[in-house]
Parts: sequence; structure tokens; C-alpha cells
Amino acid sequence: MAGMKSPARPASPTSATVRIGLVQSACTPDREANIVQAIAGIAAAAKQGAHVVCLQELFAGEYPCQAEDHGKFAEAEAVPGPLTERLAAAAKEHGVVLVGSVFERRSAGLFHNTAVIFDADGSTAGVYRKMHIPDDPHYYEKFYFAPGDTGFMSVATSRLAVGPLVCWDQWYPEAARLTAMAGAQAIFYPTAIGWLDGEEPLHREQYESWDTMLRSHAIANGVFVVAVNRTGREGPLRFWGASVVYAPNGDCLLKASHEAPLTAVVDCDLARIEWSRTRWPFFRDRRIDAYGGLLGRWGG
Repeated sequence: MAGMKSPARPASPTSATVRIGLVQSACTPDREANIVQAIAGIAAAAKQGAHVVCLQELFAGEYPCQAEDHGKFAEAEAVPGPLTERLAAAAKEHGVVLVGSVFERRSAGLFHNTAVIFDADGSTAGVYRKMHIPDDPHYYEKFYFAPGDTGFMSVATSRLAVGPLVCWDQWYPEAARLTAMAGAQAIFYPTAIGWLDGEEPLHREQYESWDTMLRSHAIANGVFVVAVNRTGREGPLRFWGASVVYAPNGDCLLKASHEAPLTAVVDCDLARIEWSRTRWPFFRDRRIDAYGGLLGRWGG
């Protein structure tokens, strides 16, 4: 990477290594089967030694937002509720921190796209409601979800400081920056993103843009970035998988296939955070006195 070359990173005998597990899956109309496969993925990741496990966005069902369908609201649940109770039980049984993405029914007529973070004892460590809500063909999320009101956060757990964001949030450098500034050591993006039939000439460009954004968040903020995307076809959408883990200096630690479900575990040495931030001191050099314009929608 031009202009950002650094000497080889030395090993740190005092570093803490956290093993992060990803569960990339294909969903079907069978809700119970989707939940069972996710819980099996948590168990498989734990068996591989995972300390933290992240599931994909809205893992309990097929992606609900491809059409504006009032019937889909029946899929939402309260938080806490039956689905989060099953996730909490899985976290406790396997002794892992867990990031799970759910369709939350907050009140009558009020719904969110929500990430719930469970600690390794099954307790709820934090709740994050997706802040950026898209509205594109077959991603009609504004019909379903109110924008989150939790703000950007770092969730303290027994393993590491979790920075929860969700899918469309991943395109916004402001979201990643504020999450890192809150103290997150790893930013987690449960994701549902894919290619639309009829846009084949754009497929490579779309995927590479997404992947570049994720890597840039890791580098710019000196954090680990973990994106867990679904795979498989649902109607005219083919989810592109390619779940990924980037280290704070932009090293790719894992990249899953586009097509196949995968449960994988990656070693993340938390000493790499300070190492990267002391070589590339972006936080030191930020001109916080000059960024007021960011609070406007556009221009001066």
C-alpha cells in the first residue's frame, strides 16, 4: 500500500489473542431450520476454539425486505424474546461471546434491525439498533425498520470490546470512526448483501467496493473488522458470501468463498491494535477543530 509501508510487526509475548468465529450460511423459508443451523454453527465455532462468534444479518429467516409485505412483520420478535433466549442459551452453553442479528418488534408498529451481544455467561451485554437504513430495489428496509436510536457504541464483554454495526452501516466511515472512538477493539458487521439479477456487469465492481470499504475501516481506525455475510440465492438476489476478517493494518486474515456456507475461526492478536495505531497515528493527527461541517447534510 503506497505511503503506508511499515517494518515487520514483531511478536508480542504479552499479547492477548482472541479467537473470532464467523458463521456464513444460506437460509431457506424454514425458520426453525435456519435457527438450528445457526446454533449448530455456534457450537462448531466453539469446538474450533472460538471465544467470540458472529452470525449473519437476520439469520433466522430469508431476507425479509425484498418486497414491501405487511405479512413479514409477523417474523419480528421482542428483545428479549424467544429467539434471543435461544441465542443466550447457546452463548452460555458454549462459553462464547455472541453477536446475533434479529428483526426486533419494539412496540406495535415499531421495528428495528437489531444486533444483540451476549456475554459468555449468556447475559445480554448490549443492544445495537441499525442506524443507517437503506432503500434500494429488493432492499426495502425503510418500509420495515425505524432508524436506530442507540448511537454508536463499544460493548464490554469478557473477551473483548465489541463494536456492533449492521450491513448498510458498513458504507459509512463516520460509523466506523465513532465505534472505534467508543473503544471497540473489533467492529462486527452482520451482513446481507448480494448481487441482483440483471446487473451482472456491475457484480465485480459492487463486491470489490464493499470489500475495499471494510478494509479501509480497519486501517483508518486501527481495529479488527469482521463482516459475516449470508450466501445462497433468495429470489432475484444472490448473496455473495465472502465473509471477511481484516487486521488493524489491513491484513486479510480470512476471506470465505462466495458460494459455500462456512464456519471458521480466526486468531486476532489484540496487540496489533496499538502496533498499528503507533505506526499510523491517525487518531493523534485528527483535526477535531475543523470537522464541524460533518454535522451538515451538505456543503457549507
